[in-house]
Amino acid sequence: MYLEFSRPARRPTMVIMEVPNIDCGSLRALLKGTESGCLVLDCRSFFSFSSSHISGSTNVRFSAIVRRRARGGLGLEHIVPNEDTRSRLLSGEYRTVVLLDDRSLDFSQVKKDGTLMLAVTALSRNNPRGASVFFLKGGFDTFSSEFPEMCTKAPPPQGLSLPLSANCPPGSAESGCNSCTTPLYDQGGPVEILPFLYLGSAYHASRKDMLDMLGITALINVSANCPNHFEDHYQYKSIPVEDNHKADISSWFNEAIEFIDSVRNKGGRVFVHCQAGISRSATICLAYLMRTNRVKLDEAFEFVKQRRSIISPNFSFMGQLLQFESQVLATSTCSSEASSPALSKSGTVFNFPVHAGASPLSFLTHHSPITPSPTC
Repeated sequence: MYLEFSRPARRPTMVIMEVPNIDCGSLRALLKGTESGCLVLDCRSFFSFSSSHISGSTNVRFSAIVRRRARGGLGLEHIVPNEDTRSRLLSGEYRTVVLLDDRSLDFSQVKKDGTLMLAVTALSRNNPRGASVFFLKGGFDTFSSEFPEMCTKAPPPQGLSLPLSANCPPGSAESGCNSCTTPLYDQGGPVEILPFLYLGSAYHASRKDMLDMLGITALINVSANCPNHFEDHYQYKSIPVEDNHKADISSWFNEAIEFIDSVRNKGGRVFVHCQAGISRSATICLAYLMRTNRVKLDEAFEFVKQRRSIISPNFSFMGQLLQFESQVLATSTCSSEASSPALSKSGTVFNFPVHAGASPLSFLTHHSPITPSPTC
């Protein structure tokens, strides 16, 4: 199949690009080759990609705001956000690019205004080394059913399961606790949000056996009074905020995100906790997902809630996350704002009334006074 693309310029030129199909067996052979030079671009949603994907593939995603502003002319930085991967593509190290969606059997079935088509358009305009571009026939569903060993496994929704200590460590969140009186938020163990990011309670942070078993190397303590039990063993970052409607947690988003990324880049793992692992620490994890994966709050919220079902940021924190969402999505196309996506230290904290029976996310989405920034 051939597509025609108009290159925006003073003297319009036409780019003709062939996008043939490739079957799952051929893709497997490319990936198994010693010098494959194959880049797989997964154009499914962040939620689907995070549940399972072809090992080594890159998720392509962008918000509705980015789509509207780009008007079909997205740059390669939106399709391949990782700078190293993008440089390798532009330098010709990747000789083959394979795009895939959920299950389409032919490129002709791809939505004309969908993510995959926009990715093809961007590649047609930014492919100086002439990498061959293919569409995976049958998408991820077919590939994962034929070659499950080449796909990541979805992490279990529950966290590490270790027996509760009869005698909690001195100064722990549940001093004198036992398996009969331990609250729900302290049961089980830290849950994996991402392979390098875990979420849980202060009690979990007091269990060195749990932390060591998970390979934790650093902790973010999102509280003003929970102790750092093992400062000689782990790297700590303290975010001293209270769980109330006056607290400005958004002013810490940038620092927390930078800390998590710094640990990740060193091959480490971060455990984020507050007292219960329900509100403050969950808010930090949501902000990290939104900023680094460019996803909306509702998508990040459902993703985390599947792994730790009891999360429930207070309404002020949800308001601050919605403000953060508008900035993150707006700055996806505004390089001038990309360096400061979070609210400033003097940022507004919004208070929202609680309506019985209403979903916090649904209420905020429909009643929040927060609106995206209209300009860059």
